[in-house]
Amino acid sequence: MSVWDAIVGQDKVVAQLSAIASGDHKALAQSWLICGPPGSGRSNVARAFAAALESPDHGMNDEPTGTTRQVLAGTHPDVTVLATDKVTIGIDEVREVIGISEQTPSLSPWRIILIEDVDRMMERTTNVLLKEIEEPSEHTIWLLCAPSPQDVLPTIRSRTRIVSLAVPSLAAVARFLEQRDHVDAHLAKRAARLSEGHIGIARMYARDDQVMSDRDELIVGVLALTKASDAVLLAGRLIDSAQVQAAADVERQATAQEADFRRVNGLGEKDRIPPKLRGAYNAIGKKDELRRRTTRRSRDVLDRALNSIASIYRDVAVLQNNAEDAAGLINLENRTAITELSARLTRRQTVDRLGCVAVARRRLAGNGNPTLVLEALFCSLMG
Repeated sequence: MSVWDAIVGQDKVVAQLSAIASGDHKALAQSWLICGPPGSGRSNVARAFAAALESPDHGMNDEPTGTTRQVLAGTHPDVTVLATDKVTIGIDEVREVIGISEQTPSLSPWRIILIEDVDRMMERTTNVLLKEIEEPSEHTIWLLCAPSPQDVLPTIRSRTRIVSLAVPSLAAVARFLEQRDHVDAHLAKRAARLSEGHIGIARMYARDDQVMSDRDELIVGVLALTKASDAVLLAGRLIDSAQVQAAADVERQATAQEADFRRVNGLGEKDRIPPKLRGAYNAIGKKDELRRRTTRRSRDVLDRALNSIASIYRDVAVLQNNAEDAAGLINLENRTAITELSARLTRRQTVDRLGCVAVARRRLAGNGNPTLVLEALFCSLMG
């Protein structure tokens, strides 16, 4: 299969980038900004583009070359990926990749620097990056990823070629789950629907029964809110669930990183870590770093929960505007309760509740206390 086969619902972008990688060098910019909403697969598109640029076959063969496999696995020496599990990307991390960008590629035509979440940079950090984006080294290509061009400073935006991705259709996501992950057709369609086209979340729902169950309980809990004590209890359950899931995810990630560290350095599972490698190995499980990752992951879980809550009032609005045939419902399993809610609320109240979810999202993004933010949100949704 080609490097593009894992890209879902982005046919026009794939055609454009594959043509450029295959020889349309007149259209090859050295600084790119790949934008798309959460779940559109912008990081996957960037990695596939990097693999196509570096591979002798441009990533088009059914049997991937060694170069293609290395780029997609993140082990190719000429492709550097800057991603973060923290809230922001630090200035020292950016300075490090700038130093790497100035090196001549060792094996392939290009030195490629991929930054997954450039929108997480503070303005000072972005300014450090600006000169390199404007005047890259001769053999360097920058691939920056962000949710939208507006999430990036205008100075960066104006110096890059922008690629815009769309939200994949539910049918495309379901088909991907069936073909690539061998998910049952019914579960694939449900996971695609509940994820609202977000590929990563759809895969999570399809693979993890507990995550799906937590979402179901959240929707039922929001629809059953009648008094302040309900709001307090639901907020507590949601935060506890987010913390447990975040801690488990970070632990799995750290374990995988430790195993990968041993593999790369030729060490067996029970081999002692040589003194010269011990510092780098211990940094993987450093308590402060794990705590930062857990905080960030917990925020991701809460953000996903806010999307689920908003989907209730999206469905209410669909019913109130007699648009079910055109737009469909996300929470089909809760149709009866949502229909009853749509009869109780006015259109104005529905819009106000969507606004309350948006306010809660902004407060969490601004480091608001999660317990207080969610209790206030759930109190505002009662009635």
